[in-house]
Amino acid sequence: MAFPGSGGDANSRKGRTPPPDDTHQEAAYLKMLGEKQRPVRIKLMDGEIVCGWIEYYDRRMVRLTREGAPNLFIFKHEIAYIADDTVRKPRAKAATTPPNGNPPDETE
Repeated sequence: MAFPGSGGDANSRKGRTPPPDDTHQEAAYLKMLGEKQRPVRIKLMDGEIVCGWIEYYDRRMVRLTREGAPNLFIFKHEIAYIADDTVRKPRAKAATTPPNGNPPDETE
């Protein structure tokens, strides 16, 4: 159902272009990861997670270099996501001070 004044199809409006399918930022991100040899986690479409650093990439695949394990060539269509494998600092224990504000008794 067309609304009054809508002019029919929404794509027929002048001056509006659809967003691009590709922002071309993937290549820049992979290049940065490879140049800095940043550790990454790659989650595959089947749920498996592999870790290493990206040594090479092209339009269809990435080469993941791993320590103590064989290097992998992974097709991009098999990748769910790539994330920096930052080492997380352990969080301080939340229970260091009880709710009453007094430090815990050492004799317990």
